[in-house]
Amino acid sequence: MNKFKLIALVACAFTATAMSGQARKGVLHINEVMTANESNFVDDFGGRPAWIELYNSKFAPLEISSVYITTDTTTSPDEWYSIPLHDVNTKMPKRQHVVFWADGTPTRGTFHTNFVLNPDTANEIFLFDSDKKTLIDHVTIPVLAPNTSYARKIDGVTEYDANGNVDVAATWEVRDDVTPGKYITPSSANIIEDRNDKVDKFATEDPHGFAMSAMAMCIVFSALALLCIAFMIINKIGGSISKSNKMRSQGMNVKDTPREEHPEHDSGEEIAAIVMALHEHLNAHDIESTILTINKVRKAYSPWSSKIYNMRQMPRR
Repeated sequence: MNKFKLIALVACAFTATAMSGQARKGVLHINEVMTANESNFVDDFGGRPAWIELYNSKFAPLEISSVYITTDTTTSPDEWYSIPLHDVNTKMPKRQHVVFWADGTPTRGTFHTNFVLNPDTANEIFLFDSDKKTLIDHVTIPVLAPNTSYARKIDGVTEYDANGNVDVAATWEVRDDVTPGKYITPSSANIIEDRNDKVDKFATEDPHGFAMSAMAMCIVFSALALLCIAFMIINKIGGSISKSNKMRSQGMNVKDTPREEHPEHDSGEEIAAIVMALHEHLNAHDIESTILTINKVRKAYSPWSSKIYNMRQMPRR
């Protein structure tokens, strides 16, 4: 029996590992990278190392602990950087970002890798799942000028060409923090929207809000009408079920009995009268009987009330 339990546990572990790999693949992305950080983002130790931004495109939290980050797949997987366990910050919220510092000092914390990025050459960055085989994401970072980043044009979005290959030019771009629309955005969305087009359109086409009020009233009354129709349908279904139950209680066959001979189901008034009658019947103890029963109760002896223990006793003669 213990062997079967052990086999079941191992099978569950392998299944969970496979499912976690598939769950991270396609939703965890390398989103933005800076290889030469001279006067840009500062880490929690006051330094300016290179950094790698990951993005969770899932509409749910994603646990990224035990994911491997590496720049060289030829080395042993044991030398890859493994995101540590038991850190609450490795559970990425939905549609959010997290930054890892490529400073080669993992002793500084969870988000400091054991490798560095070379600003003078192209860098390849790989994301592997905990099985060290499932490739989650991969990107080649070209040589970048100082204080420039290589980022996706849209968070987590990958464009493909007609042959099904990744269209790098349509997916990635170099950002210099100077050109409008190409700002460096670590730990935030790559497209910063400061205006709501729908609100602006309403303000232009309906400055007094009459159309919005009419639309809101139509939505409310439509919802009320749908609710009314739903309650009517439920009432009819309940009436038909009640009628069928009444016919069965009278020994009538629903299918064989003509429709015009079907008895009407009990109305609300009839059901209320039946309920009140049952209430009066089941609570008959509230009506007191006129017969009195008197039983003699023998008083139990108590030494506390015995006269032989009085403080004053009659003198002995």
